[in-house]
Amino acid sequence: MEDLSAVINKVGSSEELDFDDGMLLMEAKNLPLIGALADNVRKRTVGDRVMFVSNCHINYSNVCNSKCRFCAYFREEGQKGAFTLTIDEIIKKAEKASNMGATELHIVGSLNPGLPFEYYEEILEKLHENYPELSLKAYTAVEIAHLSSISGMSVRDVLLRLKKAGLTGLPGGGGEIFNESTRKQVCPDKISGEKWLDVMETAHGLGIKSNATMLYGHIETKEDIVDHLLRIRELQKRTHGFQAFIPLRFHPDNTYLSKNGIVTKGPTGFDDLKTIAVARLLLNGYVNNIKSYWVMLGEKLSQIALHYGANDIDGTVMEERITHAAGGVAPEYMPKDRLIHLIRNAGRIPVERTSNYEIIREL
Repeated sequence: MEDLSAVINKVGSSEELDFDDGMLLMEAKNLPLIGALADNVRKRTVGDRVMFVSNCHINYSNVCNSKCRFCAYFREEGQKGAFTLTIDEIIKKAEKASNMGATELHIVGSLNPGLPFEYYEEILEKLHENYPELSLKAYTAVEIAHLSSISGMSVRDVLLRLKKAGLTGLPGGGGEIFNESTRKQVCPDKISGEKWLDVMETAHGLGIKSNATMLYGHIETKEDIVDHLLRIRELQKRTHGFQAFIPLRFHPDNTYLSKNGIVTKGPTGFDDLKTIAVARLLLNGYVNNIKSYWVMLGEKLSQIALHYGANDIDGTVMEERITHAAGGVAPEYMPKDRLIHLIRNAGRIPVERTSNYEIIREL
């Protein structure tokens, strides 16, 4: 049996955990104890409220130069299944989402070499003009770096232009795993982890809040996971710009990693719950909203994760495509009443929130 007494003592006195503590937790097999620690910290910090948002995902294109080895979503131009939406098609999706009660649009896509900067800018301008009540959480740090590259503008100037067009926040995608040697093996053509952090720091400095993510369950090591979490924490100490942390479960189906026999099985439920619990224990006090992303975890495990440190179940997520391309079996849409039922059934208090974690209503 592992000796976690030092970590327990630190958690009990609200001391910050270090890398060695993180590794001790990652190596430990006593999941109920780790879960209880994380749940205790969650309760102490954010209470029994579980947040969710009424949101819609809009993926504007899947034509991508990056071709990440963990991704089943991307296509090459002209390949079967490749698509790029027109601005009018995006507006129609927003209209449907608005009519269904969405308060947030989550807009991400790809590094499409055929799209100019003005396309991205016009998406935001038209959406903001037509649906000023909707939050526009758009474009990952990877996409922002891409826009900087194709436009010749600095990252700061790109963000300022997009903010003027209607951008209200950045999603957390593209973080993957920060360790450079591991990152090179799973997404060799993507920006570095350091560049991702730099883009986020610039955004936060301009008052643009964001989320942070980590993709786990592929070839990363336990050390990579702890390192990733601590780098997010260090940036958060400087900027206070991360609103939530989202552990993203790797789905291997239809990916390069799976087709080439590198990773044929995704993470287990044990891995999922431990990753969420360790994230709570390492990030708590800095990034206090930890998501149990039902699209990747499924309904049942997402409920259980609410007892392992998570306090946010994401949202209604109308029309999610990226996880489903890699074999995700969760529904593509979760009605609000279903989310509320899952949260209540887990013994928590459902709270509908805005993109910026302002409370709309407690249910």
